[in-house]
Amino acid sequence: MIGVPAYRSAVIFRLCTLLAFVALAACGRASSTTGTTSTVEVVNGPVKRVVALVPSIAEDLYAVGAGGKVVGVSAYTDYPPQAKALPQIATFASISTERIVALHPDLAVGIVSQERLVDDLRRANIQLMLLHDDSYADIFSNLIALGVVTDHRRDAEAYVRRLRARTATILRAVKPHKRPPSVFVVLGTAPIFTVGKGSYIDTLIAMAGGRNAAADINAPYARYSAEALVARQPDVLIADPDIHLHDVLGQAPWTALRAVREHHLYVLPDAAILERPGPRYNDGLAWLVATLANVST
Repeated sequence: MIGVPAYRSAVIFRLCTLLAFVALAACGRASSTTGTTSTVEVVNGPVKRVVALVPSIAEDLYAVGAGGKVVGVSAYTDYPPQAKALPQIATFASISTERIVALHPDLAVGIVSQERLVDDLRRANIQLMLLHDDSYADIFSNLIALGVVTDHRRDAEAYVRRLRARTATILRAVKPHKRPPSVFVVLGTAPIFTVGKGSYIDTLIAMAGGRNAAADINAPYARYSAEALVARQPDVLIADPDIHLHDVLGQAPWTALRAVREHHLYVLPDAAILERPGPRYNDGLAWLVATLANVST
C-alpha cells in the first residue's frame, strides 16, 4: 500500500478499501463468533448525530430518511450529492477519532471489517455500530438496522419493500440462456482483483441470469491469478470504469481471453451501482440484466 494515499481516483480508494478490509475481515469475523465483539453493539438512543465510516452507510442513512442526522462521512462519499459537503472523518485505512469527537456524534456506523480501526473510538466513548456488508441480505438488514437506531424504522421498512418490488420488476426482464454466461468482474488489474462466492455482487450476477466465473473463491473479494483467469475463459468481462482495462488489453493475460477477442467486455457506467452495497443495487442489477441479454451462450 506504499504510496497509495497520494492517489486521488475513486478506484484507488475502492480497491484499497477492499484489500484492507479483506485483510482485516478474518480478525473481525473470528472475534464476532467468539463473542468478544458484536456486529451491532447496544445503542442508547435517541440518536441525533451520526458519522458514517464508509460511503455505503451514508447512502443507507439518507435512504431511510435519516440524512439530516449525518454529520460526518468517509472519503469518496459522493451520493447523495449533499453528503459530499460534510466533514470527512475516515479513509480506506484510518479513522480520525479527533475529527469525530469534535462533531459530537451520538453514533459512529461502519462495517465489521473495520473492527481493528475503531479502538480509539471506543476509548473516546463513541457509540459504535458495525454492520456486515458482504451478502445480498445484508443490504436490507442494514437499512432496517439503521432505520431502527435513527427512529426511522417505518421509513426503512417501506423503503425495503420498494426496493424488493423494483427488483421483482427488473427480474421479469431476465433473458433465459441455454447456458448461463460466466461473468468475471474486474476490480483491478495489477494485481487482478475480483468478487468471489459470498459477495452480494455474486448474487446479483446469478439473479441477472449469469454465473460468477470466480465462484471458486470462497471469499467475497480476493486477488485472482492470471493463470486461473485464462483457464476459466469467462464469457463476459465487466470492468470498473476507473481501472481503464482497455489500456492493458494488448497484454497478457487479457490477450488470451476469448471474451476480449469477441468484444464481450462491458464497462460499468458508474462503478458505485454495482460495487457499493446499498440502496442503488437495483441500478446495478438492471444494468447486469440488460448487459447479459446481449450475450449469446
